Amino acid sequence: MSRCSARLAPLFFLVPAFLGGCVDMPRPFGDPGREAQRLALNTPPPRLAIPTPGESLLDNKAAALWAKDMTEGLLSQSVPAVAQSVKPGDWWLNMIATLQGDQVVPRFVVMTPKGEARGHQDAPPIPASLWNQGDPQMLSQLSAQEAPQIANVLTGIQAAMMQQDPQSLKRRPARVYFQGVDGAPGDGNVALARAFATSFPDENDHFQQTAKGADYIVHAVVKISDGPKGLMGHPQQHIEIVWHTLAADGKEAGAATQLHDIDAHSLDKAWGDVAVAAADEAAGGVRQIITNYSGRDHKPLPPEPKG
Repeated sequence: MSRCSARLAPLFFLVPAFLGGCVDMPRPFGDPGREAQRLALNTPPPRLAIPTPGESLLDNKAAALWAKDMTEGLLSQSVPAVAQSVKPGDWWLNMIATLQGDQVVPRFVVMTPKGEARGHQDAPPIPASLWNQGDPQMLSQLSAQEAPQIANVLTGIQAAMMQQDPQSLKRRPARVYFQGVDGAPGDGNVALARAFATSFPDENDHFQQTAKGADYIVHAVVKISDGPKGLMGHPQQHIEIVWHTLAADGKEAGAATQLHDIDAHSLDKAWGDVAVAAADEAAGGVRQIITNYSGRDHKPLPPEPKG
């Protein structure tokens, strides 16, 4: 069985629930589920207002277009931005353009509901002669260029808030409920479950015995299907093992998937070290999903300097 386990392990990949397959999932100001409910008084609402900038050195039409383009850029980064005036309780993005000689420097400042600057991003200088034209293509390119940087600022702000809260996953291990394995032939359900239960827990992720109060729920599903006939009378089967990881609100945080072709019916009885190898790698994948989804490894952004 060791020959098969060595071939199963490399065929492993993560399928996060968001961002079209990107493993690193910044979720600034998104909805982190139950954790957001615990920290409702301290965390930003699930949107970022982007009002038409009043200090943009642009006419009203171009300024409104800049706000619209930046909203679209941040939406592409999975930031729930809204081009609208600031309402009570909103975090918002203050877009400013300052003249420095014959250059204009755009600055993006993340503002708290109290009107305090919490983080900023400066764009490279743009010739004033070009900026003053309010060219739509220039504004669109600027917004697309700066949106990922602003998303990183928001991620750092969220990480700083997590760092301050003892109930966030930056300050305590994740509580994980493992529902087991279904669909495997032979002793696969039991063997995979036992191996995963041994491999998964570490200082950052702990198992608990019930789903109540869990931060994440993990459930694995195995599917076997007929493959090619193979050579010299050795038919093949396809095996797929998907380790689904659900957040506390029921949304899928991600899925760790293992795929391979095996000798037909070679796993109909004992899985042996195939289960150990598959579960060990899956444990690492599930830990990565939890880390990415929770943002617990994101670097906190320091406060803005005063004055």
